[in-house]
Amino acid sequence: MPIHPIEYRYGTAEMRKIWDRSEWLKRMMLVEAALLKALSEVGLAPMEAPDKVYELIESGAVTIEEVNRWERVTDHEVMAVVKALAEASGVYGGYIHVGATSNDITDTVLATQLRDSIAIIESKLRDLALTLADLSERYKDLVCLGRTHGVAALPITMGFKFAVYASEVIRHIDRLEEAKPRICVGKMSGAVGTMASFGNKGFQIQKRVLEIMKVYEPIIATQIVPRDGLAEFITLAAMISSTLDKIANEIRNLQRSEIGELEEPFKEDSQVGSSTMPHKRNPIKCEKVCGLARIVRSMALAALENIVLEHERDLTNSSCERVMIPEVCLLLDEQLKTMIDVLKGLKVYPENIKRNLESQKDLIMSEAIMIAMVSKGVDRQWAHEVIRRCSIEAWKNNKRLREVLVENPDVRRYLTVEEIEKFMMPENYIGTAKEQVEKVVAYVRGKLKA
Repeated sequence: MPIHPIEYRYGTAEMRKIWDRSEWLKRMMLVEAALLKALSEVGLAPMEAPDKVYELIESGAVTIEEVNRWERVTDHEVMAVVKALAEASGVYGGYIHVGATSNDITDTVLATQLRDSIAIIESKLRDLALTLADLSERYKDLVCLGRTHGVAALPITMGFKFAVYASEVIRHIDRLEEAKPRICVGKMSGAVGTMASFGNKGFQIQKRVLEIMKVYEPIIATQIVPRDGLAEFITLAAMISSTLDKIANEIRNLQRSEIGELEEPFKEDSQVGSSTMPHKRNPIKCEKVCGLARIVRSMALAALENIVLEHERDLTNSSCERVMIPEVCLLLDEQLKTMIDVLKGLKVYPENIKRNLESQKDLIMSEAIMIAMVSKGVDRQWAHEVIRRCSIEAWKNNKRLREVLVENPDVRRYLTVEEIEKFMMPENYIGTAKEQVEKVVAYVRGKLKA
């Protein structure tokens, strides 16, 4: 019966298939068949043997149940696969696994799983980046509060927020693409990596096997592919997860009742927000993204610790990786799918955005007034102090900043009432926000079209 939530709750069907036990067995046997083909090509196995074994694999003759039976006998997972496949291969069974060590097979299988998982992750990242670019363009003129330290700062635009996220997602795509040759790496070099079991055919055999399996060759390996590449993948996954956490957390904050600027999709005809409070519309999808990020980030430490193995290898990484790698891939897959769905159905409330801007009673325009005074030749430090005192007065007396400024002789010495009114309009102080959004949108679309 299902126990872990990734068995029934998290991850798409396409990602699940990669890490399914039956798929694992098929890939294990395909690596063994690739090795047999490489052996046959250098004269170390009959030429007809690989085709017979490939036919056997496609027929489904070797089952998980048979492998499990052999594992109970051997207490060795890879040897169980070897025994089951060799037994089913008849006269060719004696050529199965010749010259290989267990991790020649398992690391090469892992390389194919990582390759295919990264393809899914990249596809979703592309969808996410384009969705963010669309939102950036749609809301590039929608002026809203910029906040630092959780406090109103200066006006920006909602499109600017989305553009920042889109650029971050593009960097993750670049990182993954650049790291593939270090991540999707198999091996076929024997018990300590010297290829001694293949005589003078080692390089040729390894190259051919990995070519057939469509993964990268290592420059050098011991009994296993060094784990720094895997640590790089898990760390990149944690970085991507953290970006999703960042976006989701912002939506959650802007969905707060007293803010109400954004809201994740809510099915009004059927969705229940609370088992007791009928009115609730909770940001549960974004909260899931944030919660799963904590798990994915925690895996980065374990991946880094797995780099440290004794001599030419020990087994401390194995049990950790069995848990860690499928979890990271499935949970990140779930986060990406959820965030794409949230953003595609995101609700934006311009009236609440305008209300929140006006609630600051012009205080967010203090820098604009200070810069305007400096442009008239005023000392910057002096202008800052004048506007700071005006801001405090407005705050204490619950006045609009413009009221205090109009009455202040130091300000009026340099600015007219009309100028003050002009500089109190948030849409007049968004700098190059619109142009930056357009730049990011063009960059994202151009890069993903290439």
